[in-house]
Amino acid sequence: MSRRCRASRSYTLPMTERDRAPLPDEALPTDGIVRLRRWLASDAEAVYAACQDPVIARFLPIPQPYTRDSATGFIIGSNADTDVGPSAHLAIVDAADDRLLGSISRHGPDGHRAMFGYWLAAAARGHGFATRALRLIVEWSLATTDVIRLELYTDVENDASGRVAMRAGFEREGVRRAWDLDRAGRPIDSVFYVRVSDRRRSTP
Repeated sequence: MSRRCRASRSYTLPMTERDRAPLPDEALPTDGIVRLRRWLASDAEAVYAACQDPVIARFLPIPQPYTRDSATGFIIGSNADTDVGPSAHLAIVDAADDRLLGSISRHGPDGHRAMFGYWLAAAARGHGFATRALRLIVEWSLATTDVIRLELYTDVENDASGRVAMRAGFEREGVRRAWDLDRAGRPIDSVFYVRVSDRRRSTP
């Protein structure tokens, strides 16, 4: 898991399938194996189950304990943020049966830069799904925004997520000391991975 993944926040909005028009699922990418889509209310139980995994709890700043209310808040908040834009917080699902595999986010673009984050449920790991999802959101972002610098970062001990990034065309840029904090407020080092588009940003 890359650490820049949207953490659960508290929302009081009713949990409905509202406001799908700003980013309809038919506009989102698939490669026939995995598909990216907006979050659904019915995903809450699968998100709750996935976030009981100690690996996710270790590498991502999710609430502890992670409750069903946490999962509901995550889904509501993800859709609310996506509706506002330009960030996009999406579910990774099996293209054949819509089974939830994980989560992927694009933070920004902010100017010419965007940052990405992702996690997979334990049962979905080891099949290349995260690499497929990261490639999809990167290519979709390059096609629909002016982003040039794409980056993500991982815990220095999370080699698996780093391998995902490199398979998706990112390069290891280096370690940033004390970039993040753990739950106890202690600084931790992070590894940055970067992909740079060779295009120039469009101008008015």
